[in-house]
Amino acid sequence: MHGLGLSNLTTSLPTRSAGVFIFLVSCCLSGCSAGAPSFDLFGAFFPAWLLCGVIGIVAAGAARIAFISNGLANALPYQLAICTAIGVIAALAVWLIGFGR
Repeated sequence: MHGLGLSNLTTSLPTRSAGVFIFLVSCCLSGCSAGAPSFDLFGAFFPAWLLCGVIGIVAAGAARIAFISNGLANALPYQLAICTAIGVIAALAVWLIGFGR
């Protein structure tokens, strides 16, 4: 079988698949070319997505408090999903309005 070149095929396949894997990983790790949006808070730079996430959590908590105070907590099914959706919508809206291009 050595004369058929099968040994060359078996040694080149792991090398070729490793090269393809490295290429795909490097494409995924390209990142932002202009840098991530950040803001200065007390002398340190914080990423903007962190601010948007905190705003989303606050919005979800405020929605939960509003549901309880209005008596909707007993009438609404899937409250966790609803409050989570409200938080995600608020976070994405802040991101789009504040940092969208």
